[in-house]
Amino acid sequence: MSPSDAGARRLTPPDPAALAAVEAAVPGITRARASDRLGMAHDASHYLLTPQAVLVPENADQVAALLRTGLPLTFRSGGTSLSGQGVSEHLLVDTRRHFRGIEVLDDGARVRVQPGAVLRQVNARLAAYGRRLGPDPASEAACTIGGVVANNSSGMTCGTHANTYRTLESMVLVLASGTVLDTGAPDADARLRALEPALAEGLERLRDRVRGNPESVRRLTAQFALKNTMGYGLNSFLDHDSPAQILTRLVVGSEGTLAFVARAVLRTVPAHRLAATGLVVFPTLRAAMAAVPEIVAAGPAAVELLDAESLRVARTDPGADGVLRALEVRDHAALLVEWQESAPEVLAGREREAAEVFARLDLAAPARLSGDAAGRAALWRIRKGLYAAVAGARPSGTTALLEDVAVPVPVLADLCDDLAGLFARHRYERSVIFGHAKDGNLHFMLNERFGADPERYAEFTEEMVGAVLDRGGTLKAEHGTGRVMAPFVRRQYGDELYEVMREVKRLCDPGGTLNPGVVLTDDPRAHLRDLKPVVTVEPEVDRCVECGYCEPVCPSRDLTTTPRQRIVLRREIAAARAAGDEALALRLEREYDYDAVDTCAVDGMCATACPVLINTGDLTKRLRAERHGRAARAGWTSAARHWGAVTRAMDLAMDAAAAAPAGLAERASRAARAAGDPDAIPQWTRDLPPGGVPRRAASAERADAVYVPSCLNTMFAPADGGPGVMAAVSRLAARAGLRLRVPEGVQSLCCGTPWSSKGFTEGYEVMRDRVRKTLLTATEGGRLPVISDAASCTEGFERLLAAAAPAVRVVDAVTFVAEHVLPRLPQPPEGRKRASLALHPTCSSTRLGLDAAVAKIAVAVADEVVVPEGWQCCAFAGDRGMLHPELTASATRAEAASVAEGGFDAHASVNRTCEIGLTRATGKTYHHLLELLDQVTR
Repeated sequence: MSPSDAGARRLTPPDPAALAAVEAAVPGITRARASDRLGMAHDASHYLLTPQAVLVPENADQVAALLRTGLPLTFRSGGTSLSGQGVSEHLLVDTRRHFRGIEVLDDGARVRVQPGAVLRQVNARLAAYGRRLGPDPASEAACTIGGVVANNSSGMTCGTHANTYRTLESMVLVLASGTVLDTGAPDADARLRALEPALAEGLERLRDRVRGNPESVRRLTAQFALKNTMGYGLNSFLDHDSPAQILTRLVVGSEGTLAFVARAVLRTVPAHRLAATGLVVFPTLRAAMAAVPEIVAAGPAAVELLDAESLRVARTDPGADGVLRALEVRDHAALLVEWQESAPEVLAGREREAAEVFARLDLAAPARLSGDAAGRAALWRIRKGLYAAVAGARPSGTTALLEDVAVPVPVLADLCDDLAGLFARHRYERSVIFGHAKDGNLHFMLNERFGADPERYAEFTEEMVGAVLDRGGTLKAEHGTGRVMAPFVRRQYGDELYEVMREVKRLCDPGGTLNPGVVLTDDPRAHLRDLKPVVTVEPEVDRCVECGYCEPVCPSRDLTTTPRQRIVLRREIAAARAAGDEALALRLEREYDYDAVDTCAVDGMCATACPVLINTGDLTKRLRAERHGRAARAGWTSAARHWGAVTRAMDLAMDAAAAAPAGLAERASRAARAAGDPDAIPQWTRDLPPGGVPRRAASAERADAVYVPSCLNTMFAPADGGPGVMAAVSRLAARAGLRLRVPEGVQSLCCGTPWSSKGFTEGYEVMRDRVRKTLLTATEGGRLPVISDAASCTEGFERLLAAAAPAVRVVDAVTFVAEHVLPRLPQPPEGRKRASLALHPTCSSTRLGLDAAVAKIAVAVADEVVVPEGWQCCAFAGDRGMLHPELTASATRAEAASVAEGGFDAHASVNRTCEIGLTRATGKTYHHLLELLDQVTR
């Protein structure tokens, strides 16, 4: 299928009758604009189907009402699934937005969660109890509990003993009929028999049928001794007796085809606080496989395989150690091994045992274990970075396919040989093989360009299926059957068990309305239909693999679009133009302006989560630059030339607005926005502070640092009329005996972020040249560090000076105080510290790696420091919170709720605009963290 075919075919008008039925059942939850539909048509898989509409229900009762309409529904949450189970040409139900509840039970032994809760966030809640969930997929930063349950997720350490199937206790299910069933209730079986008698009786009948067939028992026992997400989990009929418990386990791994999981209770596992990790390199892959049993006998939590091509990629990683970089890879392979324990003496014993094992092996390089956090993180970054390295380097316009299979460990090396031969025969270059060696679970990557003829991919798949099944394996170990392997379920299980699966589907979903086309199909070429073409659009985003890892950290995700959606909508605009559908392209562009450009915070947090390091903010900046007219560009360039006067004028304007009669300034700003551009004219509100104070130069002989106070100090007064961070930094340094020089002309200096974030490149260059000249002089050619008192400005100065004046080193004031000032300050008097502190790290402080310094200052300020649940970028983003206050309101909603429940004694951040945004959101006064330190150490 060519890009033009895709664009022409995929946006037919939605069915009016279906939309009317949804509106009658649950009013107000339908999103059917072109952008809504096409933005959610993409997930992490290589399939592309455009939904009729996106539905956003708020609770299980609304889902039940939707199911009672009898319309085909596909449930989707994180969109990280790789096999096509999260896309649909019918109605797509978004369960990410309103199903995020997390409730820790029994001191962390169990947890009750809703399907939209992100796995990493659940584990963060459990961390305080020393526990975590058993499944640990690589996508844990973005995947949600709905997908974890629907795909029977496992991962690097959980094997089959702690996967979702084994650790799940009960669920609240919404069945296809709309019946709601809590399978953990004491009367669950009685309710199931009363409300769904045919389903209950049918499950008991199938249980007896499976158990009564020795061949079925043998086959299922062998298949589910492996990691296995192929077809339905018929091992449920062997492991459980009652219909409610059988149904519970059948739903695990059913990919939304049997019921909707409204809530799940899972048992947790220990989160060991200590670990030792090492990379063990072998001369050949067979040598590595031969060593696996002996290594596994030593009790490691993880044994990860990297083939020769993986090692070639890993050698280029900046975190690779000298041994790996020096390795001349030929036929080598490696095992990344890790032992995890909670007691130091137990871990030490494990390390000694591992050393004895290593000494007996024929290794290609010395092996050692590291307990150092940085060393361990580097090794895991290499392993997890394989996907990024290969996918990021793929040719533009190709799709990165990540597949997984499992076979018995003794034949794993044979399968690796088979796959290597298939790659060569079908001309798939740079294909890497890696995976969970102790589980016989392989992942491999292909780069494919899906055009009009998918026959290369079809032939490869057919031969791969034969190779895996001939070795007693499963075609899907972790990623789910989806669409990609649905045509091969019968071939893996045989006719009898396939018919049992068919009967399970008929019993649970007699109308066939739950995720049609997924898990089971009669179409032998279903895996070759609806393949996703990737349109080359622009260099900032062409590397995107649409994995969705960026979405949980995006502050606009609940208001408009996510980074993934911003990218795929650009691809859809290009596809529409390629298809000659200019009307669709223009409609998408009109919707894109607000949804993707105006409401992007340009905070860069997406890049911290992206496996191929895309910062979607770079795209947004360019798009903003392209829509600026000549007058706007000239105005902002002039502002850069006269920045001191501009900031003073803004200071006076804020003072005047604050002093005006109630309502006057608000009405004036609303009128100006209505008459002009709301993305250029801020909305003034009464909760904004008045203007601040001018920045003034301060000379210092034998200075220890150059201090450049942020221009935010001039624009906005400190919180509650306090001294502000500018005074706090100066006083703290003086009390520590350190001399700060504030450069001449400081009132005209800026980090450049107002220009870069809005796409005014000429003005940015003007400011960059002034800053470079001023700071090279003030720092004596770079001898002294530059201190900035707002994290976003620190980041801006760092970026601005990186090329213009690389000799100048920029340090955030929090880091400077933590390292050089705090050790010289006296301990606060008894009772001076705050009892509790709600701390809001900023997106800039996170990206700059200031967490340790922020934490060090925070514990000096308060006895208890809490980063509230729901923390993320506040999206105030300079003036974005005044241009689009709805963006900050959406981004801070969850954090504000946590703050309201916390009853904290103080509230702090490390950026003035973030303080304003959080004060507005919570009704609590936020100060700069250094202001509070100044107060408690006086």
